[in-house]
Amino acid sequence: MTTQQSSFKQQQCRVPSLVFSWLIYLAGFAYMGYEGHWVGGLFWLVLVPCVRLALYKGFRNISRFLGYGRVDDQLPANVSKAHVAVSFYSFFSCPFCPIVLQRLEALQEQMGFTLEKIDVTLKPQILMSKGILTVPVVEVGKNRLVGNATTEQLARLIGLAQPFELSKAS
Repeated sequence: MTTQQSSFKQQQCRVPSLVFSWLIYLAGFAYMGYEGHWVGGLFWLVLVPCVRLALYKGFRNISRFLGYGRVDDQLPANVSKAHVAVSFYSFFSCPFCPIVLQRLEALQEQMGFTLEKIDVTLKPQILMSKGILTVPVVEVGKNRLVGNATTEQLARLIGLAQPFELSKAS
């Protein structure tokens, strides 16, 4: 899916890991409260989300140091119009999701496709019905790209899709 070297981690987030990390956050806060460590609990309550937010916002700059390689990308030289529906599945706190979404929105301006953004954070029924275990997921018809797809890969996926029918009556 991605053009990264094999020595790097896959550029995607496993949904169970994301859920587990937030459960650990809540459990840590509950533990601090149970033990009566109110100052520690306050630091935990504020510091952990701040660190996570900093990682989330600065992920493009530090991804290679975390073992994921670079996430740099550029728009393809030329793309054709594609009148298709594209679904984008994301999960809260996945650092790759906003990167892929930004690429899709840039492509949408050039290609003119319809983009549906679906946050599956609190929608386990979608995760189960679609069989989504990792995010981000870009779906066009029956085809999917999972993980940090480059703009070129996204344009190719979208460009190869069949246009949706504007009218079924003839």
